[in-house]
Amino acid sequence: MKATFGGGCFWCTEVIFQQLEGVNKVLPGYMGGHTENPTYKEICTGNTGHAEVVQIDYDPEILSYKKLLGIFFKTHDPTTLNRQGNDVGTQYRSVVFFHNPEQKFEAETFINKLTDENVFNDSIVTEVEEAQEFYEAEDYHHDYFNNNPDNPYCAAVIQPKLQKFLQSQVGEF
Repeated sequence: MKATFGGGCFWCTEVIFQQLEGVNKVLPGYMGGHTENPTYKEICTGNTGHAEVVQIDYDPEILSYKKLLGIFFKTHDPTTLNRQGNDVGTQYRSVVFFHNPEQKFEAETFINKLTDENVFNDSIVTEVEEAQEFYEAEDYHHDYFNNNPDNPYCAAVIQPKLQKFLQSQVGEF
């Protein structure tokens, strides 16, 4: 099965989902825009309409879509419009791209539950959209954190986020 999420920088989200039993592969890429075969340089302009996303190939016998949603919502801020931390622009929007009607229903139900239970202080702005063509990111973006642990962004932003995730029981609200 596939799940596709945009929750800010794909370097940050890729490494989180790589930690999960039942995940076969996590690919960084772009989805949701109007530019065909976009490049990272084009994405960074904010003019392509695409979001940075991760596409997750997972085994639903081991890992449920609901669990993936829980991790997605716990590891980024779904209340900031077109922004995650210092990353600003529509390419960093919070979005769930569904691949079938069941995923759409689960995502909308999950968001409604979070809203009804006032889990976040502010309103959730996460979009739920039908999956479009996935454009895989350039090779140097793949497994970025693991290949570049000394990169200042990795050390300052991704490492603390990963440590927090690894030390918590993330996934259930």
